[in-house]
Amino acid sequence: MNKEQRLKELTDIQYYVTQESGTEPPFRNEYDKHFEEGIYVDIVSGNPLFSSFDKFDSGCGWPAFTKPIEQEEVTEHFDTSHGMRRVEVRSREADSHLGHVFPDGPSERGGLRYCINSAALRFVPKEDLEKEGYVEYLSLFK
Repeated sequence: MNKEQRLKELTDIQYYVTQESGTEPPFRNEYDKHFEEGIYVDIVSGNPLFSSFDKFDSGCGWPAFTKPIEQEEVTEHFDTSHGMRRVEVRSREADSHLGHVFPDGPSERGGLRYCINSAALRFVPKEDLEKEGYVEYLSLFK
């Protein structure tokens, strides 16, 4: 399936977040308080982005991660929208807006907080990694 077809399957909030650089409401999203073992993939491309191993409860109202699974899967861009100075995070292949990265994460885990919109992600549980084609990521959980 190509990107155009995948975009047609997105919900309104998924499209708004990923394609219009929107933000979903804090504390009222699918993965803020979700801590099951598995990986989070780009809702548009399906590329793996974050692992539950690197997820933590930051209290910000959105899923927070200390790092991406593979740094090259995300791009960072200076963002001055809404009168703020921050770093936007986008997925490399699909160019989906994911959220922002801040330097206030757990210091013992690198000090970064990737604050990511649930609407930009799809969760793949650990037990489904093989059948969904992500077998190489099972090693994250051993």
